[in-house]
Amino acid sequence: MAADPPLDAAASDPARLGWMVGTPPPPERRLRFDDGSYFRFPALRWSVAHFRELMPTANVSRGLGAPAPLPRALRADIDDLRFTPLGAKESMSWAESLAANYTDGIVVLHRGRVVYERYFGALTEQGQHGAMSITKSFTGTLGAMLVAEGTLDPSRRVADYVPELAASAFGSATVRQVLDMTTGLRFSEDYADPNAEVWAHAQAGSPLPKPQDYAGPRSYYEYLQTVQPEGRHGGAFAYKTVNSDALGWIIARVTGRSVAALLSERIWSRLGAEQDAYMTVDSTGTPFAGGGLNTGLRDLARFGEMLRNGGRHNGQQIVPRAVVDDIRRGGDREAFARADYTLLQGWSYRNMWWVTHGADGAFMARGVHGQRLYVNPGAGVVIARYASHPVASNASNDPTTLPAFDALARHLAAPPR
Repeated sequence: MAADPPLDAAASDPARLGWMVGTPPPPERRLRFDDGSYFRFPALRWSVAHFRELMPTANVSRGLGAPAPLPRALRADIDDLRFTPLGAKESMSWAESLAANYTDGIVVLHRGRVVYERYFGALTEQGQHGAMSITKSFTGTLGAMLVAEGTLDPSRRVADYVPELAASAFGSATVRQVLDMTTGLRFSEDYADPNAEVWAHAQAGSPLPKPQDYAGPRSYYEYLQTVQPEGRHGGAFAYKTVNSDALGWIIARVTGRSVAALLSERIWSRLGAEQDAYMTVDSTGTPFAGGGLNTGLRDLARFGEMLRNGGRHNGQQIVPRAVVDDIRRGGDREAFARADYTLLQGWSYRNMWWVTHGADGAFMARGVHGQRLYVNPGAGVVIARYASHPVASNASNDPTTLPAFDALARHLAAPPR
């Protein structure tokens, strides 16, 4: 028998369902980290904006300076913009696409001005939301900065920097192969498979006490040492979260700073962010470099705008121009093609960013359940979206997301009529 379809965006709205309302909330509306109830749909629609209340975190300080202003020039013509989803016959409006993708919040910048901003579900403009695998692009940017500055040699082996990984599959990989995820690792990212390695990785990284008979790894670093080889390094792109955690360990080893601390020092405190960000951590306080970042939505847009402007923002060069140029050039397109992403033909992956190779130079950070940061230098557009789609896989919302973002970029770049 086919499973019932998930509740739509309106029916699954956290305010409508009353999650965690009351002192205390009634048992049927109470969510917990320790029993997994917090991340089951539709409850996850509340949790994605409240992770700090459920698990330990490390702060990513914005510093003590004033926020960098984001000028506003709101437009009333965006909601009615129409496009056709991939594989569909009927068109859809931009406003309809927000509900279709279970959008929690979206900010659109055009040439540095906020032209569109909406919040839904449990997210508000004062709140923070899980970035999921958008985190990888922050970690990759930090790694690429260290390469550009000469602190990291991309041709050296991982074991040269982290000897503890010498006996794992990472030991013989180069830093560049980790940055571009062309490592040969036995690790399945299939969230629909309860036996996939991604769940063993999550269990190792959980800060909760382990069962008495548990004999596996108890932290992210311990788990990385158990990863076994599969295939060869450099042969094909293969999206695997553990690459980001390995890069996080390398970054921490060469800088003496955790990813959370370095992100604050090198980017977040210089960006003019409105809010501190934070990262979830394991039982030893190690930040989850592959998916633990949480930010305010406008601050995510600020990060994208900085990259759109070649790494410059808030009156200073934050990320070296060479790093942004390297991301925009993209990675090995033949290696990416071997991964067979049918909706991402012609794309590549570089420094943990997804690169479209379109004429407008667009590139993107992507996370499960619909998180997106879209940077389109040619059109002058940045789109930051947080969401809580019931299906983790990007392929579930790409048919709507990709043409919607491209249509809006073309619309905003077109000369006024």
